[in-house]
Amino acid sequence: MLKFGTILRYLIPIYDPTVNSWAGEARLLRTLTFAWMLVGLIVLFSASYPEGLENSGNGFSIVWKQAAYFWVGLLAFNFLVRRPLVDVLGLAPWFLLLFLGLIISTKTGLGTEINGAKRWIALGPFLLQPSEFMKPCLVLQSAHIFGNWPRLPVRVRAFWVGIFCLTLAGILLQPNLSTTALCGITLWLVALSSGLPLVYLGTTATLGCLAAVTSIAFREYQRERITSFMNPFADPMGNGYQLVQSLYAIASGGVTGTGYGLSQQKLFYLPIQTTDFIFSVFAEELGLIGCLVFLAFLLLYATIGLRVAMRCRHRVKRLIAMGAVIVLVGQSLLNIGVASGALPTTGLPLPFFSYGGSSCLASLILAGLLVRVARESNEAEVIRLQKPTQIPLATAR
Repeated sequence: MLKFGTILRYLIPIYDPTVNSWAGEARLLRTLTFAWMLVGLIVLFSASYPEGLENSGNGFSIVWKQAAYFWVGLLAFNFLVRRPLVDVLGLAPWFLLLFLGLIISTKTGLGTEINGAKRWIALGPFLLQPSEFMKPCLVLQSAHIFGNWPRLPVRVRAFWVGIFCLTLAGILLQPNLSTTALCGITLWLVALSSGLPLVYLGTTATLGCLAAVTSIAFREYQRERITSFMNPFADPMGNGYQLVQSLYAIASGGVTGTGYGLSQQKLFYLPIQTTDFIFSVFAEELGLIGCLVFLAFLLLYATIGLRVAMRCRHRVKRLIAMGAVIVLVGQSLLNIGVASGALPTTGLPLPFFSYGGSSCLASLILAGLLVRVARESNEAEVIRLQKPTQIPLATAR
C-alpha cells in the first residue's frame, strides 16, 4: 500500500518532505521555478479572462486548463528531480527519435493546422506540439554527444549530427523558423561550451545562417515579418498590426502600470494575448517597474543555473544545466524582445506564462533537469553497479 506522504505528493506535487535534505542551490532553483509558475498563472488569468468569457462563458476556463497542465508537468518535474541523470540520459535518444518521428508526421497528414502552420497533433481535446518536447530531448542528447565527443567513434558522431540536422529541418518545414532558430542556437551553444573545435562551430553557424536566409527568401510571410518589424507603423492595420498593438500596450503601462486586471489592449485589440504576446499584457498592467523586476528575476535564475553548471565537475551534467538555462531564460528574452519590438515577430511562447500544455510540460521538464543537476553536483556521484567479472578457473590463483 502507498504511504500517505506518497499519495499527498501525487495529489499536491509541490509537497515534498525530502526537499530539506537537498543542496541549497537545488532548493532555491525549485522555489524560483514554482514562483515563476505561480506568477505566470496570475498573469495568464488576467490576460485570458476576456477570451474565456467570450468563447465559453467562463473567464476561468483557460487558467483552469493551464493549472491542470502544470499539475501534470509537476509530476514529471518531481520524477526527474528524484531520478539519477544517468537513467534519464539512457532514455533521451529514444524520446528524441520518437518526437522526431512525430515532427515528420505533422507533414504527412497527422498534423493539425493552426494559423497556417502544421505544428500540432490532435490527441482528443489536447494538442501535442512535438517541437516543444524536442527542446529537453535536444538538451540531453547534445550534452551527451558533445560532452563525450573525443571518445566517440566517427560514425556515432556523424549519426547524431545528422539526426540533429534532420530535427532542425523537420521543425523548419512545419514551418516554425523561431523554434528552429532556438533549437539550433541551443545546440551550438552546448557544443561551444563543450570545447568543440572552432572550425566545426564556424561551419555549422554559417550553414545555419544560410538555412535561415533561404527559408526567409522562399516564404513571403517570413519576409513580411522582417519588413514589418523594421517599420510596423507603415502598415499598422496589416502586417504590423500585432507589433503596433503590443507597443501600444507596453507604452500604456508607463512606469507603474495600469493595475492588475486593467489592461485595455487585452480586450480583443492585442492578438494572441494569452500566448506569444502575454508579456505585453504584463507590461501594460505592471509597467516598467514590473518589467524590471521580471528581468531581474530572469537574471537571478540564469545566475544560479550557470553557477550550478560551473560548479558541476561532471562534463555531461554541466552541459545539461547550461542547455536548460539557455532554453528557459533565452526563450524568455526572445519572447520579450519580440513583444517590445527589438526582434522580428515569432511564435515563441514565454515559459510558464504563455498558455499551452506542451510548453508547460517542456518547461517543467527542463527545470527538473536543472534542479537534478544541482542535486547531483552537491552529492556523491551516482554510479550504476555492474555485475563483477568472473575470473576463469584456469587463471585463478
